[in-house]
Amino acid sequence: MFKKHVDVKALQRLSGADKKKLRRTAKERFPQASDADLDAILPPKVVEVTVAKYPNRVLVYGIEGEFPMLFDIDGRGHELFPTVYALWKVPDLLPAFTLKGGEVSRFILGGADLMFPGVSIPPEGLPSFQPGQPWSVKVPGNPAPIAVGATTMSSNEALKAGDSADGRYVPNEGFYEDIVVEDPNYASPSQPADSSEDHVEGMHDSTIEGEEAAVDVSESHTTDHDIHVEAIEDLTAGVSEVKLPEDNATEEPTEEREHQNLSTEEIDSLLDKCLLQALHTSVKDKDLPIPGSTLWSNHILPCRPTGVTLDIKKSSHKKLSKWLQSKSSAGLISSKEDKHKKEVMLLRINRGHPDYMAFKPEKRVQEPVVQHDNVVAEGSSTKQLEVAETYKPSSHVNPIFMAVGADTSKYYSASEASDIVFRYVEKENLVKQTDKAKVVLDVALCDALYKGAIKKGSAYPTEIHKRDLGSTFLNRMQIHHRVARGNEVVIRKGAIRTIQIMTERRQGNKKMTRLSGLECFLMDPDSLASELQKKFACSTTTAELPGKKGQHEVLVQGGVIDDLAKHLVDHYGVPKRFIEVLDKTKR
Repeated sequence: MFKKHVDVKALQRLSGADKKKLRRTAKERFPQASDADLDAILPPKVVEVTVAKYPNRVLVYGIEGEFPMLFDIDGRGHELFPTVYALWKVPDLLPAFTLKGGEVSRFILGGADLMFPGVSIPPEGLPSFQPGQPWSVKVPGNPAPIAVGATTMSSNEALKAGDSADGRYVPNEGFYEDIVVEDPNYASPSQPADSSEDHVEGMHDSTIEGEEAAVDVSESHTTDHDIHVEAIEDLTAGVSEVKLPEDNATEEPTEEREHQNLSTEEIDSLLDKCLLQALHTSVKDKDLPIPGSTLWSNHILPCRPTGVTLDIKKSSHKKLSKWLQSKSSAGLISSKEDKHKKEVMLLRINRGHPDYMAFKPEKRVQEPVVQHDNVVAEGSSTKQLEVAETYKPSSHVNPIFMAVGADTSKYYSASEASDIVFRYVEKENLVKQTDKAKVVLDVALCDALYKGAIKKGSAYPTEIHKRDLGSTFLNRMQIHHRVARGNEVVIRKGAIRTIQIMTERRQGNKKMTRLSGLECFLMDPDSLASELQKKFACSTTTAELPGKKGQHEVLVQGGVIDDLAKHLVDHYGVPKRFIEVLDKTKR
């Protein structure tokens, strides 16, 4: 089916309902599979499942960013098969026929159908089966299947046919060298990905049907697809060496295996050392709060020793959230779980903690961390976003600024503006002598703080507490906001407006996510819409907001409210406090 290269017609994520439906179909199709077997090929909730549609109506299901796991020949779920890679993970997902030897397997690998004469019948006899049941094909001495297909006759019919010309058995729907997506990483677990002939380029696609003349079928198949017999023989020789993967992870580079020799206690100690190194060298108080995932990837991993790979799963904590919570319980940091983002946030660092004060950070060049991010808008997210509130003197406070020689046309931060009024208090010696925590108001300062704000007939205050002086002074100034991304800087009047993300139901009970307020953060709605279309594999569009000239919203198909908010935080640097989410689909 996939022996020749084919192009994907469409690729999209499955919704929660579609994933449940696919799981039910797989359970019905593979009755002997346990829930654990299905979890191995269709992990629940944790990962996204994608479906690729091909011009021949075949649907290929896979874990996003990983290997294909299932394929549906008719596109309706009636002929659903696991890929050979899925069978390598769960060898007993399907019942299996064992071949008589390499002389047969070489034709199966070439795409030929399996016939009765090529099957090795065990001493206890041929297992019972019915037409249309999915079976896998194995070679002797190895549990890793090399093909998958469906039977075309029952076991009784097969025994009656014997070695006759009517002994059609299993059409080859998927085999070892079948192509779905050309990727050098799709290698067998025991062979290197750069092998020119023995690498897996997808899945195996065989329905076991065919005439007894297996040689003739395979020869015509190889002729059609320009497969040389010599190449098949080389491939057959390597099939017996295919080994099942011990876990779900791909093989790690040799230079990154040093941590495998470390004990759990040594890994815990190394984690603590990297955390303290990061807290001393790269994590600044002004950056807080930050997500635990950002702390791990951008701060902790770069502090690990050269050539060592840190794996939190090999520690005693097993999870990043539990490790950070343990450090919070010890008083080194303060952390809290963000229910919206569903991850632990680092809120505060206790720089007076004994462990922090006793640690001496190393002076060395940090090892860079290579991150593989999703598609990002060019030139936007790569530049750091800076958002800050600024204040401009108004007519009320101008006399105070002029009294201390400050420029009334400049923009000031909150701390700078507060410093101005305290400089005036110090210059005019307005601190109350009997109570140092209070400031006596002279005429100029009283007018700056209260003129026009006090009701007629009410007396003006004569003094103010120092803790209230700064905030009261700021309230009398004109608030602005400054947004900078790279060399682009914009200052606008008023407080900064938040980005609003809202999911609602449209006709046909379909979800639509609306995103607005992007202009305040120097983000182009059209560019973002194009980026989100690729990231979420869905349709997007932009529209001008009614009654708001120059302001646009991005419409995204589907309920992607959580993923979209995370994308804005991680890739565009938008602070979470400036993102508002509303899910109208929840009752």
